[in-house]
Amino acid sequence: MLVLLALHLVMALCAPLFVRWWGRHAFYPLALAPAAALGWAIAQTAGVRDGRAVVETYPWVPQLGLDLSFRVTTLSWLMVLLVGGVGALVLVYCARYFADSEPGLGRFAGVFVGFAGAMLGLVIADDLILLYVFWELTTVFSYLLIGHNPEKRASRRAASQALIVTTVGGLAMLIGFIMLGEHAGTYRWSEIVDGSKPSGTYLGIALILILAGALSKSAIFPFSFWLPAAMAAPTPVSAYLHAAAMVKAGIYLVATLAPLFAYAGPWHLIVYALGGLTMIMAGWTALRQTDLKLLLAYGTVSQLGFLVAVTGAGTYNAALAGATMLLAHALFKATLFLVVGIVDHKAGTRQLGELSGLWRRMPAVFVAAVLAAASMAGIPPLLGFVGKEAIFEAFLDEPLVLAVLVVGATLTVAYSARFVWGTFADKPGVEPTPVRKVGGAFFAPVGLLALAGLVLGPLAPVVDSYLSPYARLAAGDGRYHLALWHGLTLPLGLSALALVAGLLFFHRYGRAGRAVGRIGVPVEGGEVYSKLTHWLDRGAVELTGATQRGALPQYLGTILLVLVAVPGGALLIGRPWPERVSLWDTPLQLVVVVVLAAAAILAVRTQRRLTAMVLVGVTGYGTAMMFVLHGAPDLALTQFLVETVTIVVFVLVLRRLPAHFSARPLRSSRWTRIFIGVAVGLTMSGLALAAAGGRDAVPISVDFPELAVSYGHGRNVVNVTLVDIRAWDTMGEIAVLVVAATGVASLIFLRPRGGPGPRRRELPKRRREPVWLRAGPTVHSRQRSIVFEVVTRLLFHTIVLFSIYLMISGHNAPGGGFAGGLVAGLALVVRYLAGGRYELDEAAPVDAGLVLGSGLFVSVGTGLAALLFGGDFLQSTVVDLHPPLIGDVHLVTSIFFDIGVYLIVVGLVLDILRSLGARVDQQMEADGEAEAPARREEELA
Repeated sequence: MLVLLALHLVMALCAPLFVRWWGRHAFYPLALAPAAALGWAIAQTAGVRDGRAVVETYPWVPQLGLDLSFRVTTLSWLMVLLVGGVGALVLVYCARYFADSEPGLGRFAGVFVGFAGAMLGLVIADDLILLYVFWELTTVFSYLLIGHNPEKRASRRAASQALIVTTVGGLAMLIGFIMLGEHAGTYRWSEIVDGSKPSGTYLGIALILILAGALSKSAIFPFSFWLPAAMAAPTPVSAYLHAAAMVKAGIYLVATLAPLFAYAGPWHLIVYALGGLTMIMAGWTALRQTDLKLLLAYGTVSQLGFLVAVTGAGTYNAALAGATMLLAHALFKATLFLVVGIVDHKAGTRQLGELSGLWRRMPAVFVAAVLAAASMAGIPPLLGFVGKEAIFEAFLDEPLVLAVLVVGATLTVAYSARFVWGTFADKPGVEPTPVRKVGGAFFAPVGLLALAGLVLGPLAPVVDSYLSPYARLAAGDGRYHLALWHGLTLPLGLSALALVAGLLFFHRYGRAGRAVGRIGVPVEGGEVYSKLTHWLDRGAVELTGATQRGALPQYLGTILLVLVAVPGGALLIGRPWPERVSLWDTPLQLVVVVVLAAAAILAVRTQRRLTAMVLVGVTGYGTAMMFVLHGAPDLALTQFLVETVTIVVFVLVLRRLPAHFSARPLRSSRWTRIFIGVAVGLTMSGLALAAAGGRDAVPISVDFPELAVSYGHGRNVVNVTLVDIRAWDTMGEIAVLVVAATGVASLIFLRPRGGPGPRRRELPKRRREPVWLRAGPTVHSRQRSIVFEVVTRLLFHTIVLFSIYLMISGHNAPGGGFAGGLVAGLALVVRYLAGGRYELDEAAPVDAGLVLGSGLFVSVGTGLAALLFGGDFLQSTVVDLHPPLIGDVHLVTSIFFDIGVYLIVVGLVLDILRSLGARVDQQMEADGEAEAPARREEELA
């Protein structure tokens, strides 16, 4: 089963490439993925008929007890057949439905196959958390498929509507899953079934939450409105998602839980009331539609309500009838949607009032549509009749529910007849609709699906033998069996009654149509959704206007006051700090603290921005000195380097700001800020004391020195922790660095990241003089320092070599890739300050994005290489080499991870220098050139 999921993933990733190569014909090879799932399901037929389960388990997150647990029983086997079979046919249909020039066709193909894979994972998942993951994947993929045409407002709105509704329902379902899993001590559904079940209010709440997710996914009232809106999607999407796949996910979940929980809490009340209400309301609304696709959409909602009421009953007969109807519905509804696609393509319209005489011009399509509509209406000998008669038999003991189902079946017959009449019949006063010829490849999927519904009707006993193992999980004696003929029974009479009443209602539609048009649903779900989202948007605007005033001091002050009030208040109440506190370990620490405090106070009082920045830097260097005095040279080195780079970045920004702070803050405001600062300082000090004195367990870092040698093969505990013991954390941090660099490059100037500029601008010929830096002559003489250029020329390469040394030696001595990258970055800073932006491009004639990407590629590649050799991701090992002339080489593979970190840091600094340095220089030069004429005029005056 995991191989099938992997096949879908590979096909989804390759789909854009296939479409680029082969155009729309790429859908044929892409259909192999769901076809493989269909073939696998067929191969499991014998075991499923005997009631055996197919189980596969793979480790996923062992620390959390989560596995990739897959389990296929009768119901999930049936769903795999539908997901794979209908999915493959719809993909074949897409090869004729779309044109090669369709915008975004490659993306559509990949998303469609990805959705099929997610749906497959959903129905075979045995773990509830895994099921939820696939559940949300189907939500995301459906959002992309419904919004295939982003230029159309209807597509965007329908996609976002479906996403929001099903996501909110999915989150509620997740809470219900967690409640069930935590009570059972496991999240595997097969173990929950055999274990102890919760009861009472706890179970009732869990079931309501789970049903909220299932009903929202299957568009059951009050969530019905999103499915008709989703008809903005291409017709193949509707045929698959809204007939055989996505909306069936909720039905599948209800059918899975019903045998166990049908008689618990409010289950029956919810599924009967909401299912029946949905069936009647949507069936009535379907009769008011003039668009064929919307007619089928509301008919689908009505049928989904029908299925929820039946599959949620939890009895043997209802389970067997529900599974049969699940199969029949997928076949006839997918057929009808595909028929609409053909009619729309060949006739150019889907409006009932504009179509006439198509039964003569599309005889094969007409026959397929009649077969599918007859199955939907429950006419023998089709499978839909077998399922409907079984449903009536299952509810003979519940007359109220049975009456609602008969009314719903009557409406189903009426809109089925309306579909066939509106699409194919001759209409008085309407000219015959001209159509183009329907090709065999275009019609083949439609014909196969319609034929399947016809063939499976007489084969009802065979269908019964495959579906009855699922029905035996539910309550009941199991004496009913599927058959095309049971004799003259009450269910047969009810089927005939629904058929005759539906046809009579349709026959009198000329007179009753006006009444149907006048009598609508009292409350439209779409209108409620629109009002709720409007109120939410309006509330967000009002809240933003009240709180987001554009004043950074106000935002920061609010955050800090909350920090003082909540954690600070807890400190005052609990007083968790130790009774005895050592103020210092050595008098030198007191000296550093005095310098830190003095620099902080002076930074607050100074009026010059640059002075304040330097004083803030002094506090950073003082912190580094505290690390030195505590015996942490690695932390001290990193702090020194980070502080230096930070000062450089601030200086680059301050060039574009006034030299002095504004006259604000006023005296009253200043005292308020002083109070907040002191309160925050005391709060943070208290939290530090509480954290240091509140430990009651042995720190995990106690074992790090031994692990650094035995596991990481290095003596520098800090560096080994970063690149080996906690390499996953470092991987996340360098990813954040890459994102930050991209933000600096892209957001500040609202333009793509730029590479190196022109190496040097052309200079006028002048007498020969020594050139210490290649771009030195491009700097204005008033800003140029020959001494600085000489020192830079002498030290640059030494600094770069020292950075490489720090990177390599960091496994056993202070250093590492991060520190080495910062040193190399500072070398580039020196070149930039000495020679300007042209000199920076001479020193690093590469694109910063390329350096960042290369670093991330090397770091991730190191982890993947470990997997290829049978280890864990990012696991390191030792390689001892003995090259001639060099001697013994002791190589730890984590050095390659450190190289990636080194490249990322260098790329980050280079990106900052180009964004905040070189481009700001360009702006300043442009501003200077624009202001030069005005200055000259002022000087002349």
